[in-house]
Amino acid sequence: MKVLIVDDHELVREGLKKVLLKHADLELVGEATSAEELFELLRETEVDLVILDITLPGRSGLDIIHDLKNQNPRLHILILSMHPEERFALRALKAGASGYLSKEAAATELVTAIRKISGGGRYISASLAEHLADSFDKDLGKLPHETLSNREFEILRLIAKGKSVGQIAEELMLSVNTITSYRTRMMEKMNFNSTAQIVRYAIEHNLIE
Repeated sequence: MKVLIVDDHELVREGLKKVLLKHADLELVGEATSAEELFELLRETEVDLVILDITLPGRSGLDIIHDLKNQNPRLHILILSMHPEERFALRALKAGASGYLSKEAAATELVTAIRKISGGGRYISASLAEHLADSFDKDLGKLPHETLSNREFEILRLIAKGKSVGQIAEELMLSVNTITSYRTRMMEKMNFNSTAQIVRYAIEHNLIE
């Protein structure tokens, strides 16, 4: 299986490489530190699976998943993240990812995840599976942020990080009016009246670092 690593932290990439190099059936064909480098490599390199950090400079991993699947529906995507699994994994899987793995578990679970995905399955950790089972058993309703679209969710997180509408528009390469519209819809869905409420909610639910 030809594997491409996408992460902006060198130490993370080096750790993943060490794991992959121990297995003859897994071939590392490239590394990227940004979405731009990723798509450039894909134009010139044959890749079966992308190990993708969900938080890259300038772009949401959820958006990147969507673009990757549009470009190549057969490409496998394994999300690697420091974010709490129960907050982000389902959103990533629904966007088209084949698996979701926390960086803490990567050293011990990476190869297992890749092999399950290569066999046509999806990979989630045992802890996430247990969380999903608990949620089902308790018939829990959705949390407010789980009703948001991927773009609304991304803007909630960026606002909670202290970014202005103008800064978000520049980062996402959208107009200020578009960002304002998303922000308005997000606040209506969440029943928020102020930025302070956004920040407090994001912190309470571990949606930002």
